[in-house]
Formats: sequence, C-alpha cells, structure tokens
Amino acid sequence: MELGLTTFAEIRPAGNEPMPTAAERLRQVVDEAVLTEEVGLDVYGVGEHHRADFAASAPAVVLGAIAARTDRIQLTSAVTVLSSDDPVRVFQDFATLDGLSNGRAELMAGRGSFTESFPLFGYDLTDYDTLFEEKLGLLLELREEDPVTWSGRFRAPLHNATVYPRTDHRPLPIWIAVGGNPESVVRAGLLGLPLAIAIIGGEPARFKPLVDLYHRAVEEGGHPPQPVAVHAHGFIADTTKQAVEEFYPSYAAAMSATGRERGWPPMTREHFEQLRSPDGSLYVGTPDYVADKIAATRDILGLDRFMLHISVGTMPVDQVSSGIELLGTKVAPQVR
Repeated sequence: MELGLTTFAEIRPAGNEPMPTAAERLRQVVDEAVLTEEVGLDVYGVGEHHRADFAASAPAVVLGAIAARTDRIQLTSAVTVLSSDDPVRVFQDFATLDGLSNGRAELMAGRGSFTESFPLFGYDLTDYDTLFEEKLGLLLELREEDPVTWSGRFRAPLHNATVYPRTDHRPLPIWIAVGGNPESVVRAGLLGLPLAIAIIGGEPARFKPLVDLYHRAVEEGGHPPQPVAVHAHGFIADTTKQAVEEFYPSYAAAMSATGRERGWPPMTREHFEQLRSPDGSLYVGTPDYVADKIAATRDILGLDRFMLHISVGTMPVDQVSSGIELLGTKVAPQVR
C-alpha cells in the first residue's frame, strides 16, 4: 500500500502561534514535500481553495515547484475543484506537470467541499452536480482523444481540437475524490477511475458498503479492478500525550471555524478523544498506534493508498516535520 501526505497550505490561527504569510506557507509546503520523499513516502498531494485561510489556490503551480526539488514521489492534486475550472486548462496544467516531473503527476478531481470558487469564476451553485458531470466528461475526452470535437453547456465547443502538451508514455492518471456520496462513487466505478475517499468524521468501517458499491460499479462498467485511497486527518509523536497536546489546539480551532460556517457544534476535547479512539476517524498517537490503525483501515476497506493530512490547522514547522519523519521512518515500515 502507498502512503503519503496531503495539505491545503493552511493559514489558520491557533492560540498565540504566529501565522505565516501565504508566501511563507507555500514555501513551507514545498519543504514538507521534499521531506516526505526523503523519509521514503510515496505520494504528496496539494488541495485547492480560494479563501484567506488556505494558501494553495493553484495546486499545479505548487506541485511544479515540488517537482523541481524531488525525483521519485508521486505528485497529485487533493483535490482539483473541477466544477469551477476549465477542463482544457486543467489538462494542460497537469500534463505540463507530468512532463516536468518525468511522469509523476496525478489529478484528483472533485466537486469541492467549499463553494467559494463558484462565484469567483462565475458559476451558479444550482448547477453544482451538472457542472462536475459535464466537465469530467470533457476532461476524460481530452485525455483519451486526439483531436477532440465536443460541445456542452458551460464552455465554448471544441472542433477537431488537440490540446497540448500530451503526456509521454501513459495517459494522465485521474482519480475521483468523494466525501461519501453514493452517486459519485458509482460514477467513478462505471468510468473505471480510481477512487479517493475523504474520511474526516465517523468510523472508517462505515465506508465499507461504499467501497463495495464502487467495486460493483467498476465490474459493471467492464473495467479491471481500480485502486482505492483514503484521505484522513492525523498526527504522530513519540508519545500519545505529546501527539495530542501538539495536534489538538490547531485541529480544534480549524474544525470549530469550519463548524461555524456549516452549522456544526464546536470541537470539544471529548469529541476529539472519540475521533481518536481505535474506531474513529482521527489517526493521532504514537507510531505504533497510528500504524495499527492505518493497517486496520486498510484491511477493512481494501485500500491501495492512505494519505494523512497532518496540519489541519496551522502547526509549527518543527512539529509538522517531526510528524512527517515518524510517518515515513516508523509508521510506514510497520504498515508495509
């Protein structure tokens, strides 16, 4: 199983910790990705947001900077908000990244859990589902067909158009990222696309029926078995006490801030401990504890990839670096 990390380049205050500027945070992200490769992990993902508390609005650009300083690690968006973007430009960005990285680029397409990109780029939220379906269809045509003739509702038609650059030696890998919507899972399966599931609450075992549904859809679509990944929050330290004390303040601040926007109750220490329990969605603790929990999730869901999101709020650089090192040097060998 592949193991890696994801980030949204968070700039979210927690307590009295000084906040980096967006530029500083992006440079930190590049350093974190370099360290991720150095400690032997397999993949690094950068998510897309368009708001003050996240610095990465252009994941392909950030991943390009990472590509220039790494040699082996897979580079993916986590996610690209395809609904509010132009599939032609998305394909060009990631085909370019694939060339620069010598075939290490991946694209993870999603509808987005935040909606700020829709008004920013002139789209109506009432078209939320239709936008994604149409744009995913065009993106897949651009990957497979050369040239492409296409028409739809949300962009100008293409007439016998070839989109450059093309990728060398292989089609651009395109994953579908979901938060638990069965229709999205079935769509990914019928199209024969790899599936990435964000598990940020509840019990990972509850996602087993969703994974089973996906595999049935893959088979129904006539495709060979496709990989399944999980994205989850967590942190690793030498002791449980240290892991909790370092991770909880920024995590609670970030989740409480998101909760105020979405009508969730504030994060409490009691709820945090429930999430951190063996059956919960948080992977926080010692290397042994986190390795056992990742392995258990892998075995329940039949995973091919697990991606840990360490800095849910904004944590000090030394703490994040230590967590990455422990994931690569202690957790990953045990899981493998």
